[in-house]
Amino acid sequence: MNQVTRLEDIFSGFGKLRVLVVGDVMIDSYLWGKSTRISPEAPVPIVNVLKREQRLGGAANVALNVQALGATPLLCSVIGNDQDGADYVRLMAEKGLSAEGIVQSPDRVTTIKQRILAGAQQLLRIDSEVEHNLTAEEERQLEQHYIKLLDKADVVIFEDYDKGVFSEQNIRRFLALANARGIPSVIDPKKKNFLSYTGCTLFKPNLKELKEGLKLDFADDNLPAFEEAVATLQERLQTGRVLVTLSERGVFVADGADKTYIAAHRRSISDVSGAGDTVISIAALCMALNTSLPFMAGLSNLGGGLVCEQVGVVPIDKQCLLEEARRIRLLEAHEHRIA
Repeated sequence: MNQVTRLEDIFSGFGKLRVLVVGDVMIDSYLWGKSTRISPEAPVPIVNVLKREQRLGGAANVALNVQALGATPLLCSVIGNDQDGADYVRLMAEKGLSAEGIVQSPDRVTTIKQRILAGAQQLLRIDSEVEHNLTAEEERQLEQHYIKLLDKADVVIFEDYDKGVFSEQNIRRFLALANARGIPSVIDPKKKNFLSYTGCTLFKPNLKELKEGLKLDFADDNLPAFEEAVATLQERLQTGRVLVTLSERGVFVADGADKTYIAAHRRSISDVSGAGDTVISIAALCMALNTSLPFMAGLSNLGGGLVCEQVGVVPIDKQCLLEEARRIRLLEAHEHRIA
């Protein structure tokens, strides 16, 4: 694209993009209540229910972040042909998301994570899910949907939660299809398929995932060991571009031999749930617009921090992100490096 010179132009550019999000989807279920006493039956709190809520989670929350930033999400996944699956499709419709990329299978259950909260404190989480790989028929249908949506996309996000949608084989096929079309691929990995994304455009683990994926152990503040791990990852995946989130220490981005650390912004943290979904969404949009990697990392870092101020898994507020980016003069900090 043409050289971007204004922050507003970047945010306006988001609205012209179509983003394919493929991966594991789920329902995030919340039971909000009040707890003032301990059960006489067991040493656990009694929660009096005040409100129940269901939200789209996993790759679907990434799609909601993409939508909140003004772009058009194209969601591709496999869910169960069950009641939770029906609830999931209903939630998609309520949020204005198309279900054309969703495969409903009678051989799987829809992943649902049920959280019980009293005030702002999470007391318990109950997960219903399967993690085994897709059947041959599910693989075939998923690939059909993926190819159809890929032809409409400007960038593709691989959102892996280790729930079985991805395998080494379909990752390789899906990346090859994207690369053949010149469509950038942005990866949010988990442990099982960590080293399967050879040839991707941008790889975004967090520090824990980096250590687990490479089977390394070093202190979080050991920067030489950390940078050596990133270099190993670049070589193993045959990609120069790596973005690592470092929790309260911010983010790190490597573009070949170029390295940039970006400190976290001081926040009142309420809940870190969903922060990674926001980071990958912003990163993907910036990749599609061909901004510099330091700017992409800075904006992603800012967005991830903002959603941590909210309780539960929620998408980013675009206007709030824009105002914060203006306030800290984010573009000026990286203006000389905008592509």
